[in-house]
Amino acid sequence: MDFTNSISTNNSAVLEKNPAELRKKSPKYKVLLHNDPINSMEYVTVALREVVPQLSEQDAISIMLEAHNKGVGLVIICDLEPAEFYAESLRAKGLSSSIEKEN
Repeated sequence: MDFTNSISTNNSAVLEKNPAELRKKSPKYKVLLHNDPINSMEYVTVALREVVPQLSEQDAISIMLEAHNKGVGLVIICDLEPAEFYAESLRAKGLSSSIEKEN
């Protein structure tokens, strides 16, 4: 392991890990929304907010428009388990969704 700093406090050493090493241990994943020619734009926006409650209405509209105009929209970047949950929840609402590892 690569430890970048060692800090002494009250006769004990605290080792701080290199942030790059911590990032390697927890890769992030992108949840992607694919263009949907079937459902209305309003439905897609509402579904996004139901599945990812932290999205504002404007965020959900922007994601929906990105998917509509470019073929795919970035919903959220998170750890693998929540990414799988979000993608599956979007699919359960009839939306096309996938995940991919963030570079």
